[in-house]
Amino acid sequence: MRTVAIIDYGMSNLRSVARALEFVAAGRHRVTISADPETIAGADRVVFPGQGAIGQCMDNLRSHGLLDVLRQCLCEKPFLGICLGLQSLMEWSAEDGGTACLAFLPGQVVRFPDTLTDPASGLRLKIPHMGWNQVDPARSHPLWEGIDRGEMFYFVHSYHVVPDNEGDVAARTVYGPEFVSACCRGNIFAVQFHPEKSQRAGLALLANFLAWAGD
Repeated sequence: MRTVAIIDYGMSNLRSVARALEFVAAGRHRVTISADPETIAGADRVVFPGQGAIGQCMDNLRSHGLLDVLRQCLCEKPFLGICLGLQSLMEWSAEDGGTACLAFLPGQVVRFPDTLTDPASGLRLKIPHMGWNQVDPARSHPLWEGIDRGEMFYFVHSYHVVPDNEGDVAARTVYGPEFVSACCRGNIFAVQFHPEKSQRAGLALLANFLAWAGD
């Protein structure tokens, strides 16, 4: 049986991600939550979820001894990043006074401005960006299979990624201005929204990830 490892680095909503993956796996994949580098390295595919602040995320990855295996998995197997799992792939984040990230994708993470407004109404938009919003794929990808353009996904974040390379952009979303809500490169696919909280569309994306060969 194929295995899916959810990286446990001491933070994030691991159980809800696991339950969503177990539901779409329907017994065809074994889903495990693990902080053990050997278990993670031995899995067929890896999920890196995240909630909270990037500084603590990077500190916990170091203290749990997970940086090396995480970098290995980013090079070798189908990899899904969720929320901080996307932001951590950039070179640097403005959060927590400035935080060096994994530098797997060139770019940075910036905060939505406090003056963010709706261009149509002129009304001030709340930070964090929280709730349902449309996601527009920027390119075709196996993880978008069966998901309509403009489908609604669930977001909770105050920071967003700004990739240097247009080719790494997988989707965009409008909240005031447009921002990048998903990135992909090779065997890596990472999203700012939470598929495990996004009902039908989120489950479809997770099912597509389990079927994806990572190329």
